[in-house]
Amino acid sequence: MEWFTAPDYWLSRLVFQRALAAVYLVAFLTAALQFRALIGERGMLPVPRFTERVPFRRAPSLFQLHYSDRFFAACAWAGCAVSAALLAGLDALLPLWGAMLLWLVPWALYLSIVNVGQTWYSFGWESLLLEVGFVAVLLGNDEVAPPIVVLFLLRWVLFRVEFGAGLIKLRGDACWRKLTCLDHHHETQPMPGPLSWFFHHLPRPLHRVEVAANHVTQLVVPFLLFAPQPVASAAAALMIVTQLWLVLSGNFSWLNWITIVLALSAVRFPADPPAVPGAPRWYEVVVLAVSALLVFLSYQPVRNMLSRRQVMNRSFDPLHLVNTYGAFGSVSRIRYEVVIEGTADAVPREDSDWREYEFRGKPGDPRRWPRQFAPYHLRLDWLMWFAALSPAYAGSWFGTLVERLLENDPATLRLLRRSPFPPDAPPRYVRARLFRYRYTTWRELRETGACWDRTYVREYLPPTRLAGAARRS
Repeated sequence: MEWFTAPDYWLSRLVFQRALAAVYLVAFLTAALQFRALIGERGMLPVPRFTERVPFRRAPSLFQLHYSDRFFAACAWAGCAVSAALLAGLDALLPLWGAMLLWLVPWALYLSIVNVGQTWYSFGWESLLLEVGFVAVLLGNDEVAPPIVVLFLLRWVLFRVEFGAGLIKLRGDACWRKLTCLDHHHETQPMPGPLSWFFHHLPRPLHRVEVAANHVTQLVVPFLLFAPQPVASAAAALMIVTQLWLVLSGNFSWLNWITIVLALSAVRFPADPPAVPGAPRWYEVVVLAVSALLVFLSYQPVRNMLSRRQVMNRSFDPLHLVNTYGAFGSVSRIRYEVVIEGTADAVPREDSDWREYEFRGKPGDPRRWPRQFAPYHLRLDWLMWFAALSPAYAGSWFGTLVERLLENDPATLRLLRRSPFPPDAPPRYVRARLFRYRYTTWRELRETGACWDRTYVREYLPPTRLAGAARRS
C-alpha cells in the first residue's frame, strides 16, 4: 500500500526514537535509585503488601508473579540497559520484527513498575511515557518508512495532552480565565527550579501575556497538528518552545521532555529519505489492527475531555494504552512546607536541640537556592508538597517515613540531601512542623541572601519515637 508510509519523516522518526529512549533511561534510572525506600520490601508502601490485595488483572506486572528487591533492581537496571541500547541505535541493526520486540521490552518493564508503584507512580507523566512507548513499538526501523497512521497516532496523543490540559485550566481555577494564575504559580508549584524566583518576580502584565499564550498554545495550536505541512511543523515547534519555557521555570520531572519528544514526531525535517523497500504485509496488518484498537479505546479520553466533570491524569485500562492528561487545574495561593526535625535529647522539649532534615529538591533552608533536577524525578520531594496541602495525602506513607528516619534507615536517608545525625546515632525523637513559605523580595534577597521567607504555622506531627523505645531507655 503506497499510502501506508511517509518516507519524508524518516529523520523525524529517528530523532523521536532516540529522544524517547533518553526519557526511558531517566525513568528507569529514577526507579533503580529510589525504589528500596519507597516500594521495596521495607519501603513506605511495599510492593508485596500491594500485590496481596490487588489482583493481576487490575495491575498487570512482573512483580505480581514474583517480588524481591534484588529482582526489582535487576528489572530496573535492565530497563536502563535496553534504553541505552535504543539510544545508541541498536534497533536499527535488527530486523523489523526484532526492533519492534526490542521497543516492547522497556514498555513492559516500565508498565510492571508503574502498576505496583502506587502513590509514588501516580503522576500523569508515568502513563504518558507508557502510552507513547507503546505507540513507538509500531514505528519500525530503517527497514521501512515511517507508517503514516502511527505518526498521526503520536499527534493524537500530543493533541490530548495539550488540549486536555488547556480545558482543565479553563474549567478549573478562575485565575486561568482572569489571566492571574502566574501571579502565584511559580511560588507555589510543587518543586521550584533555580530560575523560578526570577519568573515569579516578572512584571504582572508579562504574567498575563504568559497565561494568554498558554491558552493559545493548548486550546488552538493543537488543531494545527493535523494540518498540512509546514503548518503542522510550525505548530509542533511552537509547542516545543512553550515546553522549554516551562523547563526553565520549574522542575516537572520528564513531563515537559516527553511532550517535546511527541512534538518532534510532527516536525518534518528537511532531509532526503533513504531508499527502503515497501512495508511487509504482516507489518501493515499489525500496525493497522493495533492502531484501530487505540482509536477505539480513545473514546473514554475524548468523553472525559468533553465532560464538564473532566478529570486529570487518569488511565482507562490497566495497560495504560490510552489516558487523560492535565495539570494545575487549580493553583495554590499560599505555599506550605512540612519541615521534619529530629533530636537526640532524652526528653523532647521546645528548646531541645532540634535538627532539620534537608531534602534534595523541596524548599527547606530559606537560604538554599533551588536546583534543577528535571527530567530526573524526586518522588519523595513531590509527595511532600502534597503532604503540606493536607495530611490526608500522606496518610499511607508519612508515618513509615518517620519510622525509617528514627531508624537511620540507609535507603531512606539516600533520598535526602543531608541527615543531621550520624549513621550510628539516630535521633530519639522526630517531629514535623508546617511552615508558610514565600519568595523574598529583591530587597530581602540583597539584605539576607535568602530566596525564601518562612513563618511557622502549626504542629504537623508531635514528637514521635519508635515503639518500645520507652522500655529500652
